[in-house]
Amino acid sequence: MAVTSATTLSDFAGFIKPEMAEQYFQEVRKRSVVQQTSRQVPLGYAGAEVPVVTTKPTAAWVSEAGQKPASKGSMVLKTISPKKIAAIAIVSSEVVRANPGNYVNIFREDIAEAFAMAFDSAALHGVATPFGAGNYIGATTKEVGIGTASQANGGIFADVNAGLALLVNDGRRLNGFVLDATLEPDFNSSVDNTGRPLFVDSPLIETAGPIRAGRLLGRNAFFGEDVSAAVPATTSTEYHVGFGGNFLKSVWGVVGGISYDISTQASVTINGSLVSLFENNLVAIRAEAEYGWLCNDPEEYVAFTKTTAA
Repeated sequence: MAVTSATTLSDFAGFIKPEMAEQYFQEVRKRSVVQQTSRQVPLGYAGAEVPVVTTKPTAAWVSEAGQKPASKGSMVLKTISPKKIAAIAIVSSEVVRANPGNYVNIFREDIAEAFAMAFDSAALHGVATPFGAGNYIGATTKEVGIGTASQANGGIFADVNAGLALLVNDGRRLNGFVLDATLEPDFNSSVDNTGRPLFVDSPLIETAGPIRAGRLLGRNAFFGEDVSAAVPATTSTEYHVGFGGNFLKSVWGVVGGISYDISTQASVTINGSLVSLFENNLVAIRAEAEYGWLCNDPEEYVAFTKTTAA
């Protein structure tokens, strides 16, 4: 959202202390459903090359003194490059001095949430395509509508199992789910074909946090906010509201932690115009991070859809 005015004392803003920078990244880690499910890899400023296995060696039974079959495996290297994400907060000098309402912690969590939402939107739906065209989970052609099966025919359990079937029949694996929080009521009232709850909470993870974790079809499942998005290039009001698949086939990385700068001398864009911080007694706080993401093959995933906005 474009900045239309600086934060003033009446807005209850505050000042970021340098020692709080690391806590920013910890908050992002907690809020991003994609980072919870996918593997993290080391990432430097120049990026990284990730080995991807394309074929595996095979074995065969042989008779005594018989010729052993020759076989080989192969792999390719795919590049994961860091892309920058940033946010600027503009506050008055009076706010910096007064720090009303302990806004420091609130601002930290707000930045964490903004970074996590932007990362998930790009990794799941390709929003803004920072990681390249087609390099996102929602590019899969496999889809199952939530609510497709009637309750008499299995309901949501049948829908989720249909997604599993699409993956298995294509030689893929299913090891996890990420689902929009608006689906929680649907899954809370759903059972499998033996009458047991379809979604089971994890006893080791606090459910009061921004992400609810548990088990679905025996796999890890995470409910998070803002997972859903409209399906691109469709004429209907169809929305991707969750994904299942082999999340070991996607990796992410971050260069260092979150860095930030504080300035009272620069100019910033407020309400479409450049404004001098020095002339207006303002302080700008800029937070930045560099993330990398690689979805090796979107067909490793199945998208779950609804025809109403989540």
